[in-house]
Amino acid sequence: MRVLRLLVYYVLTRVRARRFRSRKALEAWQHRKVVALVRRVRQQSPFYRSYYQGLDAQNWRSFPTIDKAVMMDHFDRLNTAGITKEEAFRIALRAERERDFSAQIGDIAVGLSSGTSGSRGLFLVSAKERAAWAGTVLAKALPASLLVRQRIAFFLRADSHLYQSVRSKRLQFRFYDMIHPVEDNVRLLSEQQPTLLVAPPSMLRLLAEAQLAGELFIAPGKLISVAEVLEPLDKRLIEQAFGVRVDQIYQCTEGFLAATCSQGTLHLNEDILVIEKEYVDEEQRIFSPIITDFSRETQPIMRYRLNDLLTEATQPCACGSTFTAIASIEGRTDDLFYGRDADTQRLVPIFPDFIRRAVIMSSERIKEYKVVQQSDRQLEVALRVDGAPEELQPELAAALSKLFTSRGCMAPLIAFVPYEADEGLRKLRRVERKWKV
Repeated sequence: MRVLRLLVYYVLTRVRARRFRSRKALEAWQHRKVVALVRRVRQQSPFYRSYYQGLDAQNWRSFPTIDKAVMMDHFDRLNTAGITKEEAFRIALRAERERDFSAQIGDIAVGLSSGTSGSRGLFLVSAKERAAWAGTVLAKALPASLLVRQRIAFFLRADSHLYQSVRSKRLQFRFYDMIHPVEDNVRLLSEQQPTLLVAPPSMLRLLAEAQLAGELFIAPGKLISVAEVLEPLDKRLIEQAFGVRVDQIYQCTEGFLAATCSQGTLHLNEDILVIEKEYVDEEQRIFSPIITDFSRETQPIMRYRLNDLLTEATQPCACGSTFTAIASIEGRTDDLFYGRDADTQRLVPIFPDFIRRAVIMSSERIKEYKVVQQSDRQLEVALRVDGAPEELQPELAAALSKLFTSRGCMAPLIAFVPYEADEGLRKLRRVERKWKV
């Protein structure tokens, strides 16, 4: 039954990709899906029944939003499976400690988010939803037809029934635990010879360096970056090492949000969810997404404000899709830098992508970097470069100072520190703000 459902959603996803010839048709279809979802969820979820009491489902775009804090505060009443937060945390934490992710509550898989936003979150996914997710992901991510045999190598912080649901007779799926030494995973990867390699960009970079050093010998037909922001610096090195384009899957606890098309453009998955745009900077087309996912009901995601920043593309994609094209994933709103206006003393936002550009444009010798904002006047910069880092520091400091002063802000105090690679399961964040606004 699971395989049949997976195949159904695989075909549906392929058909929907060609179905919508205009934004108007897509949005009308989405509206009908969300209205039906609101009506079902109000019956099944005590939280939403109360939260949306007396509201007309037709006006769902004006409903109050939720965020991670609200979802976790009301977890017991929000989910439709009757699972308590205490029970879900107990199972998820045990799985993390023992590195055994097979436990379920009935047919409900329980997972734990990575907690990069400061607090850990829970997600619940039913067997039906896992099969639907797998069919959708395979339709968008596989380098060839589902009938072609594939060897998939999947690196992530934690395994899950969600990821294992893509396994079939034609799909050999191997999970690589990122807690294990890189050398061990390199050896196993050489044995597997994957046709599809899926990993966070920090891991893809380590594997690319192993490939360039002659320690890894694989030739995947497709590379997919997940879980972290794919930086241009890392993308270039990874593509150089493996000779293929790095595509992206934008997946988080809250849903499968976007995937790269045949032309290399990231598109929102508007066939399974609605993403409303809450603009942070409309002129630069930078927005925070508000998600309504009509593919999930065990843990309904309804007008959920995500703590991310996306930049919308200026031009339609050559692939012809009506789904919104994304120029870049900026990162989290918590990593938005702020400068202090030299005249008014007010805080002025400076987007992560501008920090990245200032760094990588300052010198081709920069291999890796981290920029941390410790306060409104203090930046901490770490570099890994060809040669001596000290030679590049004046030019980079000038570029970062110019970035702030060009926006009318006081120039920051810049301290250079030794570069240290993140170890273990911590997500790589090359641009990070550590002070609260």
